[in-house]
Amino acid sequence: MNFLANGWNIFYVIILAVVSVFTGEIITFVMLGFILMALNSIHGTLKNILENMEKQKNGQ
Repeated sequence: MNFLANGWNIFYVIILAVVSVFTGEIITFVMLGFILMALNSIHGTLKNILENMEKQKNGQ
């Protein structure tokens, strides 16, 4: 699952980048990016687990 696949995510990243350049918080921007990618990965994993559990439930 690609984090930048969603158009809204790209929009948010651009807004954060512009704000971080003006405020001088480039490191904060990078760290927020890592956090957002990690949360997106966790979300994808949880969705896969839920799908697998639903498949097993329907298969019984």
